[in-house]
Amino acid sequence: MIEAIKTPESRFENLPDYPFKSNYLKAEEGISMHYVDEGDMNDPVVLMLHGEPSWSYLYRKMIPILVDNGFRAVAPDLIGFGKSDKPVNRTDYSYQKHIDWLTTFIEQLNLRNIILFCQDWGGLTGLRLVTLMEDRFSMVIASNTWLPVGNIPMPESFLQWREYSQHSPGFNIGKVLNMGTLQELSEEVIAAYNAPFPSEEYKAGARMFPTLVPIEPDDPESLKNRKAWEILGKWEKPFLTIFGEGDDIMIGAEKFFQQMIPGAKGQKHALLNAGHFIQEEKGEELAELIVQFYQDNA
Repeated sequence: MIEAIKTPESRFENLPDYPFKSNYLKAEEGISMHYVDEGDMNDPVVLMLHGEPSWSYLYRKMIPILVDNGFRAVAPDLIGFGKSDKPVNRTDYSYQKHIDWLTTFIEQLNLRNIILFCQDWGGLTGLRLVTLMEDRFSMVIASNTWLPVGNIPMPESFLQWREYSQHSPGFNIGKVLNMGTLQELSEEVIAAYNAPFPSEEYKAGARMFPTLVPIEPDDPESLKNRKAWEILGKWEKPFLTIFGEGDDIMIGAEKFFQQMIPGAKGQKHALLNAGHFIQEEKGEELAELIVQFYQDNA
């Protein structure tokens, strides 16, 4: 069994603009995964996958707009984040385990005809899932993300971030979110991003994620991502990119998606005035663009 802890529910009381009901399911080895699930069960599903070191709170501005426009909005907290369980040992986290946990999540909820919105690690996991469960996905929106195979040197900004994640004494999660936006976040919002992490023992997953990015070509996950790219290179279902032009780590990746994925041809790709955590700054606009993308391609 994996040794895991759960953030006390009191940490999540009175969060600004997060009124959503909590839902839970059991993944491998009894690990509990939290998710938001709003809207009608029969509506088209928008699956929103967050990245490092955020949680489903990042999607609070998008969820109501999607539901009002006739979508079912599903936003899980990755294991180690948000209200989901947090394994305390770093060795219990791996790229493949995150894939396995999300696979179980999709299968248990029996999600089909999924419209995927993925950002940061939401893309590193979500784009792999698209290629492993092709029949369950109908459309993809990639935002400030990439699927690395270790053949391109990582930008200095990423290497600095990885170093910071390992050696920062406090590793203030809310401040990390604030650094990844062009606009200053309020103290209340910063506190909401810190809510899942009351002390250092809760941060094993957040510390570990940056080290799991495959940056060498012989990394086993690089090999798996190459296989995923082979499938994405033939993906003809609708594929949209919406990136933040102020994201100095991911900017430019959108051009590769547009060039390499057949389903991206002719779509209304967008660059928005935002940083890495684009949902925080442009959540309402993102939701409207998803609605338009669906209407254009349904």
